Amino acid sequence: MKQFFAKLVPVAYGKYFDLLALFSKKKAAATAFDVFCIVRKGRIQPEQMSYLQQAKYTVETVKDHQIQTYRWKGTKDRVLLLHGWESNTFRWRNLIAQLSAAGFDIIAFDGPGHGYSSGKKMHVPLYAYCAQHIIDKYNPKAVVGHSVGGMTALYNEYLNPHSSVEKIVTIGSPSEFYDIMHHFQNLLRFSDRVLQALDQFVQKRFGFAIKEFSTSAFVRTNTKKGLLIHDELDDIAPFQASEKVHAHWKNSTLIKTRGLGHSMHQDEVNENITAFLAE
Repeated sequence: MKQFFAKLVPVAYGKYFDLLALFSKKKAAATAFDVFCIVRKGRIQPEQMSYLQQAKYTVETVKDHQIQTYRWKGTKDRVLLLHGWESNTFRWRNLIAQLSAAGFDIIAFDGPGHGYSSGKKMHVPLYAYCAQHIIDKYNPKAVVGHSVGGMTALYNEYLNPHSSVEKIVTIGSPSEFYDIMHHFQNLLRFSDRVLQALDQFVQKRFGFAIKEFSTSAFVRTNTKKGLLIHDELDDIAPFQASEKVHAHWKNSTLIKTRGLGHSMHQDEVNENITAFLAE
């Protein structure tokens, strides 16, 4: 019964957007985007508290959000970690252990609506704004992003190519916003009329059309060194996304894994990242 209602609720949203679009496409688009940005998971769980509590650093005010940062001090280059959608800084614990052992200075933060940070919604432009705030303040030499965190890192580099960042690592990251929005449409089953209104809404609010938001396009001008790690069986973000980015990013290396899934907490993944950052 729970599974039945879980499937029914998204479709109800879609039907509501379709109905709303008959009266106001702008209202339908704004409402649909609002639902798209809602963060439903990712708050700190009881078993995560003790690990993160000891590393709490500063609370940064960014775009009216209170952003919780964390720090693991080291003597080598500083590395910024960006978690994925509906996650938080705890997801980096295995990589943090390896980077700390190698002497890296690590900074991380919970995105808006995630972990200990304030808010209930997040989207990539907002996440990128937060990331750049941290980059400006702490001057990391490298950024590592998982999933949407990787997409955010590449988008932010496109916007701010002259920052302190010299290396970027993405792990299981999507590339095309168009694909993400089509997945959203298929899940909620709303009409193309609503999707077209969403495209106009995004263009007006952020200055780019849905099809124009593409990390494979953003990296064409990226001169930094990159490492892309992606599992060919990833059922959340398709492997082809990293292939496409790699094809257009001159200074990137692509590592393909098989059977490691989307989260990619495994030692071999973290060893590859640590080695790349140590080069």
